[in-house]
Amino acid sequence: MKVYTSVLDMVGRTPMLEVTQFDTGVCRLFLKLELNNPGGSIKDRIGVSMIEEAERRGDISPGDTIVEATAGNTGLGLALAAARKGYHLVLVLPDKMSQEKIFNLRAMGAEVILTRSDVGRGHPEYYQDLGRSIAAERKAYFINQFGNADNPLAHERTTAPEILEQLDGKVDAIVLGVGSSGTVSGMTRYFRAHAPDLKLILADPDG
Repeated sequence: MKVYTSVLDMVGRTPMLEVTQFDTGVCRLFLKLELNNPGGSIKDRIGVSMIEEAERRGDISPGDTIVEATAGNTGLGLALAAARKGYHLVLVLPDKMSQEKIFNLRAMGAEVILTRSDVGRGHPEYYQDLGRSIAAERKAYFINQFGNADNPLAHERTTAPEILEQLDGKVDAIVLGVGSSGTVSGMTRYFRAHAPDLKLILADPDG
């Protein structure tokens, strides 16, 4: 078994599990186990991608402050990468987040700022608007996962090719959820070029 020298090297290359213990009809059903990423979700991929691509462009360097607004697991992925690479990370979270997640983020070195979850886009206390204003106030780098091209790039470069490789190119459809839309847009870009007949099926809660 491989011995790693950086936790960031453990992001991606997650295993594929075939479901065999219940009836899947005429299909073979496979699960891409993104929970095996060190931060516990697929968002580790974009946390690493958005920081490393910003470094390559010269937008940030170790010691700088990074700000992000997140209502989910992106904060954990960013905290993982920021701690390893030497950045101060400020995360703006809606106050509905679980205490366990907040404790985890703080334990990983992130500064957590809670804001209202009962206001919408355009309100100064809406988590994305507040994150942007805090970044401007502190002269920090605002990650902005919702408008950051390095978010889908992570899935175009890693998630999608891994799936095709693991299944020897024999994939008819992929079902996935959506948050920032980075996963679906990055995978779409890759599959249009390498598996144009593959269907992407988006599962999203009503409303």
